[in-house]
Amino acid sequence: MRPMTDWRNAIAHIDADCFYVSCEMTRHPELQGQPVCVLFNQGAFVIAKSYDAKARGISTGMSVWDARKRMPDAVFLMPDFHYYGLLSEKMFAVFRRFSPDVEVYSIDEAFVDMNGIRSLWHKSFRQLGDAIRHAVAAEVGITVSVGISTSKTLAKIASECNKPDGTTVIPGKRIGRFLADIAVQDIPGIGRNRACLLHKFNIRTAAQFAMAEESQIGRVLGRHGLVLWHELNGESVQKLALNPPLPKSIARTASMGQVSDSRTLLAAHLSHHTHRLVSELVAKGLFTERISVFLSRQSFENTGVEMRMDCPTNSLQRISEAVRKAFMALYRNEERYRGCGVVASRISRASTATADLFGQMQADQRQTELMLTINTINDKYGRHMVTSGAASRLGKHQSNAIRFRYPLLKAG
Repeated sequence: MRPMTDWRNAIAHIDADCFYVSCEMTRHPELQGQPVCVLFNQGAFVIAKSYDAKARGISTGMSVWDARKRMPDAVFLMPDFHYYGLLSEKMFAVFRRFSPDVEVYSIDEAFVDMNGIRSLWHKSFRQLGDAIRHAVAAEVGITVSVGISTSKTLAKIASECNKPDGTTVIPGKRIGRFLADIAVQDIPGIGRNRACLLHKFNIRTAAQFAMAEESQIGRVLGRHGLVLWHELNGESVQKLALNPPLPKSIARTASMGQVSDSRTLLAAHLSHHTHRLVSELVAKGLFTERISVFLSRQSFENTGVEMRMDCPTNSLQRISEAVRKAFMALYRNEERYRGCGVVASRISRASTATADLFGQMQADQRQTELMLTINTINDKYGRHMVTSGAASRLGKHQSNAIRFRYPLLKAG
């Protein structure tokens, strides 16, 4: 690894701790100290969990039934991306107060340019990281973890090292020692398959990756590997995307890690990708007019369908319904599948939205306000004082495991 000065460049990665769960706790402070899970796929699977739930073996993608067996005392909630988006905006406003150059990386994490900021605030980088954490906690009501180093990749790894609610600062001279304790599969952008490939060349830690010959990394991982190699050696190759152009599309895809004909398993993975996609749209103030869904067969052949939205949207409800219809059109009982994905295209920003969009968004907002009013009444006067017509028809046949987002979905 090349010898380095401490701060040729300074970038912070700030990551909210258990963001969805933390958001729910801001409006339900009585949940503090309780295990909490946020669900997806109509309440069938876990999309986010508190640290104590994770410690008890609950993982993302686990069915609510299995989660209940592990933690019968847990609270299960349906997601509310509108509310999460509001808290995300408040969080990013805090970041921009410390530095004007902020990259919105996702709904719950950001990269911040820290160059010159020490002299502006008369604080060390550690003091700045702590100040950001304390400001977010006081003004937003959630905790964040901060990593500061000389490149985006190093800063992102650093932010994971002292969770929750911690600050980790890695100056140039400490990079080698820091990377020695990081497994190669924990490098952002190195998945399971790439890690297995690197293991064949006896590259098992991030330090070994950084100390390998540049030509070897290029031969094994190509251009992507070279970018990571430079970043781990302290060189800032990936610049902050402060004013990114509109993407042509946004995709969330992955292998299931197995080949299966299970309709339930495939639908769960697809729903998880949908939530991740909507999360990015909401975080970046983007809307989509077209949703494409594809399924990857055992033969690696892809089959897909495109759904056109009535108007630009980033509504989880509307996009999920489009994905559901596409899945029903694509899935075949006799087929076995290895992966799936959701792609949003015809991307636009809120500032370019049409009058139809604003009418639809106002309707969505009124629906959210109505639900909050219903929840307030139910919290005060009883669980089923006010409910929807569809829910009332379920009556006694409604599963005890799945309830509306409010009141709390407590198992037991």
